Amino acid sequence: MNAEIARLISPHTTARVSLLLLVLLAHLGAAPAAAQRRALIAKERWLGTWAPSLQAAAAPPAAPAVDPVYTVVNRTLRQVARISIGGSRVRLRLSNEYGDRPLILRAVHIARRTGGAAAGPAIAPATDRVVTFDTRSAVVVRPGGYLVSDPIALELPDRADVMISLAIADSARATTRHSLSVQTSWVSAPGDFAGAATFTPDTTLTAWAFVAGLDVVNARASGVVVAFGNSITDGYGAPVDSNARWPDRLAERMLVRGRPALGIVNAGISGNRVLSTVTGPSALARFDRDVLMIAGVTHIVMLEGINDITRGSGAADPRNEVSVEELIAGHRQLIARARERGVRIYGATLTPIGGLDRPAPALRHAKHAAFNRWVRTSGEFDGVIDFERALWDPADTTRMLPAYDVGDHLHPSAAGYAAMARAVDLALFRSRAH
Repeated sequence: MNAEIARLISPHTTARVSLLLLVLLAHLGAAPAAAQRRALIAKERWLGTWAPSLQAAAAPPAAPAVDPVYTVVNRTLRQVARISIGGSRVRLRLSNEYGDRPLILRAVHIARRTGGAAAGPAIAPATDRVVTFDTRSAVVVRPGGYLVSDPIALELPDRADVMISLAIADSARATTRHSLSVQTSWVSAPGDFAGAATFTPDTTLTAWAFVAGLDVVNARASGVVVAFGNSITDGYGAPVDSNARWPDRLAERMLVRGRPALGIVNAGISGNRVLSTVTGPSALARFDRDVLMIAGVTHIVMLEGINDITRGSGAADPRNEVSVEELIAGHRQLIARARERGVRIYGATLTPIGGLDRPAPALRHAKHAAFNRWVRTSGEFDGVIDFERALWDPADTTRMLPAYDVGDHLHPSAAGYAAMARAVDLALFRSRAH
C-alpha cells in the first residue's frame, strides 16, 4: 500500500495534478463572471424610489366601439418617473401581470430627462443606458410575468426625472397599467427610438404601462416610506406633470431637511377600496405586492377607506353595504401584516367629504366620523397623521377649506396636497422599523 501511495505522489503525477488544477482554476476564474456578478448583486442593498401600483385595464369593448385602452404596435413608449431618492446604481422592474399576450421588447433604455416638461420626450444623451435582463437587451415578458433588470451604473440625484423607453417589437395592449399617472408619456412613430435623444410623438398618454418600479443603491438612505391609498394619494386633480401629489410634496420636505434620507413610494390607485376589488385589486389583496415587497420598506402611511364609505353607503343591495366595523377589521389585518415584517404603519384620518353629491349623506358622515375616531384614539397604529384636520374648513369641519378643494368636495387641490404634506410630522420617520 505504501508503494502504491508513493507511486501516486511521484513527481510525474504531481506535475500532472498541478497542471490540471491550474486549468481548472483558470476555467473557474473566467467562467463565473456571471456568478460573481450575481453574488455582488445579492450583497447590494436596494431601496425603492418609485413604483406605480399596477391594475388591469378593462376588457376591449365590442365592435364598432373604440377601445379606450391604447395598443402599441411596433413603436417606442417613453415614460417619465420622478424618483424620490437618487443613488449610484439603479434597476428597473417590468410587469406583464395582466397581459393578454407576450410583451416583446427589442430594446429598453433609461436616461435622465433634459429640458423639463416643455422638452417633451427629450433625454440627456450622455446619461442614456441600455437596460439588460440577465445580460440580454431584447426580452419577452410573458403574460403574468415579471422581470427585474441587471444593475445599471447611473448616478441619479434626488428627485430626478428618469425616462424609461420601451421599444415594443410587436403589438401590446396596455393591459398592465397605472391609469392615473398625472404624467405625460409619449408614443413614437413606428420603430425603435429607445436610445433616441428625442422624437416627435405620434400620440401621448397620461398612464404608465408595463413599468413596475425603480430601485436604487444609496448608502446614505435608511429605508423607504410607502404611501398606500386611493385617488387622494394617487394625485387626482393635481396639474399634469406638476409632481404635486402629497407624497411628492412630502419627499421635498424630507430631502430639504436632509435627515433621515428615505425613499418615498406612491402606492395609490384611484378608486381603490380596502375590502373589495373595484378599481385595481383591493387594499387587502395588493398589500403584499405594493407595500411589503417594495425594496427596503420601513414605514407605511395608510390612507384608505374613503371609497368603501362613499361608494358603500346607501347601497341598493343591502349586501353591498359596508360597515365601519368591517372597514376597521380590514385595517387591523393590514396592521398585523405590517407588524409581521417589522414595518411601522401610520394611520391617516380620512379627508373631509362634506358637500359630496352621493347617496345617504347622513350615513356617510356617521361612518366617516366613527372611522376617524378609531384612527385617532384606538392606539392600534404606530402613529397617526391627521389629514382631516389639515384640510377642514374651521367654519364647517365636515368640509374642505375651499382653497384646498379641487371642486368636487372629495379631492384636494394642489394647495390641499401641499397642506397634507405639511401635516406629516417628520419625527415619525426618525426611528427605524421594529
